[in-house]
Amino acid sequence: MCHTIKNNFVLCICLILASGLPGCKAKRQWDNNLEHSASISRENRVSHETPLASHPDLPKVEDIYAEFTLSGDLSPYSAKQKKMIGLLIDAATVMDDLFWQQAWGDKQALLKDIETKYADDNLKRLVEINYGPWDRLNGDRPFLPEYGEKPLGARFYPADMTKEEFEQADLADKTGLYTLLIRNEQGQLITVPYHQAYAARLKQAAGLLKEAAQLAHDEGFAKYLNLRAEALLTDDFRASDMQWLDTKTNPIDVVIGPIETYEDQLFGYKAAYEAYVLLKDPVWSQKLARFSALLPELQKGLPVPEALKQEKPGTDSDLNAYDVVYYAGHSNAGSKTIAINLPNDEAVQLAKGTRRLQLKNAMRAKFDKILLPIADVVIAPDQRKHVTFDAFFANTMFHEVAHGLGIKNTINNKGPVRKALKELASATEEGKADILGLYMVEKLLEKGEITDGELMDYYTTFLAGIFRSIRFGSSSAHGIANRLRFNYFADHGAFEFDPETQTYRVNPEAMHRAIAGLSEKILTLQGTGDYAGTKQWFDEKGHISPALQKTLNRIQKAHIPVDITFRQGKDVLGLNTASE
Repeated sequence: MCHTIKNNFVLCICLILASGLPGCKAKRQWDNNLEHSASISRENRVSHETPLASHPDLPKVEDIYAEFTLSGDLSPYSAKQKKMIGLLIDAATVMDDLFWQQAWGDKQALLKDIETKYADDNLKRLVEINYGPWDRLNGDRPFLPEYGEKPLGARFYPADMTKEEFEQADLADKTGLYTLLIRNEQGQLITVPYHQAYAARLKQAAGLLKEAAQLAHDEGFAKYLNLRAEALLTDDFRASDMQWLDTKTNPIDVVIGPIETYEDQLFGYKAAYEAYVLLKDPVWSQKLARFSALLPELQKGLPVPEALKQEKPGTDSDLNAYDVVYYAGHSNAGSKTIAINLPNDEAVQLAKGTRRLQLKNAMRAKFDKILLPIADVVIAPDQRKHVTFDAFFANTMFHEVAHGLGIKNTINNKGPVRKALKELASATEEGKADILGLYMVEKLLEKGEITDGELMDYYTTFLAGIFRSIRFGSSSAHGIANRLRFNYFADHGAFEFDPETQTYRVNPEAMHRAIAGLSEKILTLQGTGDYAGTKQWFDEKGHISPALQKTLNRIQKAHIPVDITFRQGKDVLGLNTASE
């Protein structure tokens, strides 16, 4: 039996994989039921006949997103490399389509429905940017009432499934990163691996990666592309993750596959498809190379008991700067990523570390178009000089490096932190990385490893950055993390508010103490897998106070965008025939 709800989020697919259906037949039944459930859902929406003009609160794209062109200097690359970049973009567009399926369902049907009923280009563009009819930067509020609330589990779970039903289900792989939960004909929960559910499109993406591998100048990168292609078809990503960590001389890179779990706001278990196509900046990368080697020493100095820093960070990590030429899928939805720390596999991290990729062109866009204008509104006039791009770049960089600090597995046998903290794990981890990144800046300035700027630059830029990221909303792990941190800083005097100028001033001594205190709080919650304690903290302090809301209203009245959106693609790069 299939169940439906009004907002097109139906995952009660009548699929009998458990009975041993052959792969092709199972895949056909999967596709048919996706289409059927989407059509039923459209029929069961709340009737909406009010003209769009009667919705004055519908935001304009330009009020939320500043447009930025993702370009890159392709002159150093050969004809084969340029063709390879085109193929990588083609593979990334497949990830974009798969994320649409995970987040909403049938993209073209939704856009056609909007075009037919409203003929409103602004609404259509908002839906495209958000990969569905919900505002990702405003707590997933529906752009129009007919779409209802966005299900916390996206399309990873049946829309009518309760947490209790999930916990009671005897399915060994139900918490796996790469499985969907659906209902069989008897209404029972079963799992379907991604590589079966999305087989046709994954085969297409794998073929593009293998074709790109034949054009790669770097042997290690070619090996990675081939391994990644196989991983898409098997959901076994460890070998390709390990090879990616060993591939460090390639000037062109791609991050592709089901990676982050933010889209799963029900449990935080399921990974969503995404991709980045990247060009390495050798000059900036050389500046950053030395910092990863300092991780073990920084881990030892964390302001927490020894039990919470007993894990040793991998020493094979590296840190480089890139220009992004293409975003796809989850990475392109709502707020845009400006730095990457991967792989997420805890075993790989402990064995070899991670790679940290600073997305320099996107970072510069956010600094110029958003952070500086915010600083002019919220930071005390005499401290605005401390808001610098170097500090913003470093704070963002050390945020990613700090993901390697702390602890990945609980100290009391509750398993990986990610599973112990469930849907709260992502926001907690982002909060940890933010605060430990600033802790690292303090320590590295003391040791003379950082020579650009002064501590107040990093403190003040960090405070301005909170106002930038807090606007991402309650559906964003980064947005929640910044709410928690702002309230912690406020409670501990890290800044003070001047009612006369309506601006904030950093108190450096109190900021230093707050950094140590918040670091210990988060690492303790993670290390002990304290879900109840974390939930209580989120409930008590994960809100926007009236005073903070007034400041956010002032930022909005200044018409400062919340984030950026991109003009991108092969045409923008002059590669429209590169893969033909």
